[in-house]
Amino acid sequence: MIIAIPKEILAGENRVACVPDVASKYIKAGFEVHIENNAGLNAGFENADYEKEGAKIVDNLNDLYSNADIVLKVQRPLDHPDVGKHELDLMKKDSILITFLYPLHHFELAKKCAEKGINVISMDMIPRTTIAQKMDALSSQANISGYKSVVMTADVLGKIFPLMMTAAGTISPAKVVIMGAGVAGLQALGTAKRLGAVVEVSDIRPAVKEEVQSLGGKFIEVQTDENMQDEGGYAKEASEEFLKKQKELIFKHITQADIVITTALVPGKKAPILVTEEMVKNMRPGSVVLDMAVEFGGNCEISENGKTVKKHNVTIIGEPNLPSLVPTHSSEMYSKNILNFITHFTKDGNFSLNLEDEIIKGALITHNGEVVNLRVKELIK
Repeated sequence: MIIAIPKEILAGENRVACVPDVASKYIKAGFEVHIENNAGLNAGFENADYEKEGAKIVDNLNDLYSNADIVLKVQRPLDHPDVGKHELDLMKKDSILITFLYPLHHFELAKKCAEKGINVISMDMIPRTTIAQKMDALSSQANISGYKSVVMTADVLGKIFPLMMTAAGTISPAKVVIMGAGVAGLQALGTAKRLGAVVEVSDIRPAVKEEVQSLGGKFIEVQTDENMQDEGGYAKEASEEFLKKQKELIFKHITQADIVITTALVPGKKAPILVTEEMVKNMRPGSVVLDMAVEFGGNCEISENGKTVKKHNVTIIGEPNLPSLVPTHSSEMYSKNILNFITHFTKDGNFSLNLEDEIIKGALITHNGEVVNLRVKELIK
């Protein structure tokens, strides 16, 4: 079977779906690996790096797609500016596309994949189970995002993070508030603590309190009887009553913070507003807000997708693709997630979709010309 890796075409996307080291592992497992010319360059990997591992460099995009049994991508398929066709139109029928499709948000694209006869595995739908942990690309990329969010806000903030006692006087530590204690939030917490900040964390799931405290953070707890976590371990959509309680409680925490980092996402839903314009107005001049959920509507009421803006003397960073700003390690981690997925279902160089397997059931979106994921099917009706 031939695995193909095209260059990403979404503006600002620097990652690649397969790094040279992983390409060699596919080849050892019995696959052929074809990669588009310079597909890995923005992530720090040259053609020669892939050729050294046995991969074939392909210049012609039509040849790359038409020969591929499996196509590996980072971003969802789009209209390709160089060939004047949609990427789906370049793929052969019955081929397998593995990517971040986000089908709960882009369900019409899932429908188009089915119509084209493309079988899609969406890496954002991998179940959060023990056996699938090594395939969990959402978590690997969120780890990078959490780290980078702190580095970016520290760079913008006009203060240093740690407590310092100097001959010129004592400098108080920066105060960081993190909204959401998922993988990204916990990595942001750990990174901010290592830099010396005082960190508070808010999350709708009381179960994460212990994790926050174990990393040295203070948990901002909203008392509730609601079950705020679904069976897959993801945050559920909160009720209006809960969100009202949460906003009232965190108002004072946010308005006293130097940095606020928001990470709250609900799969298939618009991101909840956690930081209102009124809160931003009451923040200290020179404070920084980074909205990690900006691509899906944003947690901050006045953040702007893809822009860093200054409003009410507060800098608001709306970067939708933090992993792409650390493309080398993001690509390495994502590549290994996909490798673990493919090799788990491969025997003698043949990858097959075991429709009875729980991981496949969760991540398979389209198969044999139909949308098979129940959650996506409901959105299309």
